[in-house]
Amino acid sequence: MKQILYKLFDHQYLGRKEASTLLKRIACNEYTDAQVASLITVFLMRSITIEELTGFKEALLDMSHVVDLKGTKVIDIVGTGGDGKNTFNISTCASFVVAAAGYPVVKHGNYGATSVSGASNVIEQHGVKFSNDNDSILRSLDRCNMAFLHAPLFNPAMKAIAPIRKSLGVRTFFNLLGPLINPALPAYQLLGVYNLSMQRLYGYAYQKSNIKATVVFSLDGYDEISLTSPFKVVTSQNEKIYTPEELGFKTHSQNSLNGGNTIEEAVVCFDNVLQNKALPEQKNVVVANAGFAINTICPEKTIENCLEEARLSLESGKALDIFKKFVVLNS
Repeated sequence: MKQILYKLFDHQYLGRKEASTLLKRIACNEYTDAQVASLITVFLMRSITIEELTGFKEALLDMSHVVDLKGTKVIDIVGTGGDGKNTFNISTCASFVVAAAGYPVVKHGNYGATSVSGASNVIEQHGVKFSNDNDSILRSLDRCNMAFLHAPLFNPAMKAIAPIRKSLGVRTFFNLLGPLINPALPAYQLLGVYNLSMQRLYGYAYQKSNIKATVVFSLDGYDEISLTSPFKVVTSQNEKIYTPEELGFKTHSQNSLNGGNTIEEAVVCFDNVLQNKALPEQKNVVVANAGFAINTICPEKTIENCLEEARLSLESGKALDIFKKFVVLNS
């Protein structure tokens, strides 16, 4: 590790294979926490390259627990995290909305590292037991159109690094890797990022993959469509900046999206959205993200029609029904 650190301190970059080997050795606990923290700090001080990102991603996928979906094409809805906004679990809510609208979802998530509640926190609080059993995943997907993959059960390197990420409490390059290492290898992905340079980076990364992805960034710094500002959407076909108003929404206040100070408060917010009892701003932001996820799967549909599908899924109670079935199947 010393040679790697000296190289990086000297403003050099890792090759793809070098990055892959490094991360595999981290997963095998060959380095001290201080050494890994130093490595993480380097990537806080400068941007990661495509070669480094690809090497890290390939290492994690090589070591991941394989998920076989028997050819089912699914979508993953996820944010990089690290935006410092402490929103409620928007992408997790949107996942159940999309599933209830008729589109298979396999969400890959973890406990919160830089926010109060990650996807795993809020799902576990409802009594869900995490599993990496392939038959259980397929059963959940078949019966409720939704499966959840708790990252540490599938990605040993992520599990090994978790205590260091938690103690640092800041975004790291592992935030960048999380969306790329869903072991179900989804055909589609809606990804939220926390700045424009990251949006460009992922745009290039997806060009080198088979995933049809939509990368979103709200211009006031949210790693999702927050409706608190204009937001930029990047696909393989085009790039466009939207305002909330042109999609029929109002611009919302940032306070309306806060997830609270405890996991319990985050759970209440999550439940209120699915029960159609949340603030209009909270429901709208879930509808917006779910709508763009549907549009990722069905680009031939207008975004207005996709948003309407998402709103109907939520407000009809279908999303809540799907969530209840999911909890029963996975408890």
